[in-house]
Amino acid sequence: MNPGRILPVLTTALAALAACRRAEPPPPLPDGQPLYAIGIFQYTDAPTLTEVRTGLLRALDEAGLKDGVNVRLDVRSAGGDVASAQRIAQEFAAARYDLVVPLSTQCLQAALIALPTTTPLVFASVANPYILGAGRTPTDHLSHVTGVVSTGPVRQMIAFIREVLPRARRVGTLWTPSEINSEYYLELAREAAAAAALDLESVPVTNAGEIPTAVQRVLNRKVDALFPISDNTLNSSFAVLGRAADEARLPLFGGFVLSTGLGACAAMGFNFTDMGYKAGRIVLRVKAGESPGRIPFQSMESVKLFLNVKAAERQGLVFSPDILRKADQVVSESRP
Repeated sequence: MNPGRILPVLTTALAALAACRRAEPPPPLPDGQPLYAIGIFQYTDAPTLTEVRTGLLRALDEAGLKDGVNVRLDVRSAGGDVASAQRIAQEFAAARYDLVVPLSTQCLQAALIALPTTTPLVFASVANPYILGAGRTPTDHLSHVTGVVSTGPVRQMIAFIREVLPRARRVGTLWTPSEINSEYYLELAREAAAAAALDLESVPVTNAGEIPTAVQRVLNRKVDALFPISDNTLNSSFAVLGRAADEARLPLFGGFVLSTGLGACAAMGFNFTDMGYKAGRIVLRVKAGESPGRIPFQSMESVKLFLNVKAAERQGLVFSPDILRKADQVVSESRP
């Protein structure tokens, strides 16, 4: 990863600070004290981020926090637009929210730029917070930042592809250059593919509309399987990849377990609802007065393997009994 690629984004965001629209300040409690205000924002409505948000809100609800009663919750989505993510972070800063929860790499980056260091940040669904300057290690990080790191099991998935396709030579992937997390995962995939004696054929996309053309470019390279990078742009349109894989009768592997309901024959990843719940528990600790700087970055430990046997059949693959026994969940639903 080249740290210099981050600088243009930082410069653009700083220049936009003056144009931010002020959010409404939190309403007061009956005794005149303002409600504790929490700003929550996600980069897209990708299924992974929506699951994280669901888990986060569940943790807050279980703790008795009710929006408009004893807390102010401002939940936003940037709609996959970097400028919108920056604007939301600026609005949270202008309203002087007590705590902000960025869900995704792009949202954490925007929050680090726009918000003062007096505002605690609790992130989730961030593949590598260190490349954003949030810290050096899980315990050595910015004093106002903590959260849940979501580095996906890219190496394990490449090894799994080699196991179920022992004769494979090339794996095709798509990635999104505008997403720092996507480039990070692409580097991991390249390293893992080399270790597994596989050639990784990669094609970039700039937006969801380019995905069909990009898939065809990958297929033209005579790949034996597809393993798109798990990023916000591609995850939001994964069903498009599922249909393309079916038409080409080519196995499609996903980097998040929910992708097996969108056309992947197999996927490895985390339970993103659990990830959000874990982040929510951290939010509660910070709200109670604990310093974010004293809370180590946390990680997800339990990697799940999901299989979709019907998708595998459509894509010309039959899983062995041994592979089926390894799965945490086997689904047999049709393509959406």
